[in-house]
Amino acid sequence: MIDLHSHTTASDGQHSPTGLLALAASAGVKALAVTDHDTVEGLAEAAEAARAHGVELVPGIELSAFVNKREVHILGHFVRPDFPELAAYASRLRVEREQRMVLMVERMQRLGFPIRMEEVRALAAGAQLGRPHLARVLVERGWCLDVKEAFDRFLGAGKAAWVERFKLDGAEAIQLVHRAGGTATLAHPGSSKIERYDILQLARAGLDGLEALHSDHNPSVQQRYVKYAKEFDLVPTGGSDFHGEQVTPGRRPGDSPTPPENFARLRARATSQSPHAS
Repeated sequence: MIDLHSHTTASDGQHSPTGLLALAASAGVKALAVTDHDTVEGLAEAAEAARAHGVELVPGIELSAFVNKREVHILGHFVRPDFPELAAYASRLRVEREQRMVLMVERMQRLGFPIRMEEVRALAAGAQLGRPHLARVLVERGWCLDVKEAFDRFLGAGKAAWVERFKLDGAEAIQLVHRAGGTATLAHPGSSKIERYDILQLARAGLDGLEALHSDHNPSVQQRYVKYAKEFDLVPTGGSDFHGEQVTPGRRPGDSPTPPENFARLRARATSQSPHAS
């Protein structure tokens, strides 16, 4: 199996890179992309663990960006973890995420929930701060049944504790991935309610793939996005988007795998990129 979407404790995942690779190997995954949000900090450990388990590691990242005022997530696959621009971007986002989390915690406090930043930082354990960390605090404190409820009630876009974030343009995200030697794939378009016109805009900006086979997509949704991928000459990919049992219950590594022939197509696009690294 080939799983091109997963997360570790370097961002908002439950398991360390070592733990994730062990789970993936036990599930029969032969190639795994570690695509933490806005960081590549977990890739060195993941590479070592991948070698130990005989799993091919696809070095990746998941960038939050915007197209037509709609948030999209761009998966970078086959990126160079040592590419300077990726490190600089990750450093900038770490500061922004910290500032944003402070504001979200303050909003939760005004709603009557005595949450402290120290709780969120302790749960994140040094990782890039994200809304799932705050959601897990709400769950552990007994104020929400699960992470989904926390997002639906408080943390989703437009909800009471929502705070706007830094907005990276979708085309800029694609170009950053390409400069890092990788391919750019639009993640979970169905879950993000991405329309055909949004995909067209990103395809014109150089998008390489479309994650049609995401765990959250039912068969009809998958078929629709596979159709769009064919229309815009994008590689249909799949991935579990596994964060861990506590964060994404019901998912496991290897869910919604990428067909081997599509993986080969995506790899070919990566090798054809011309990174302008210095």
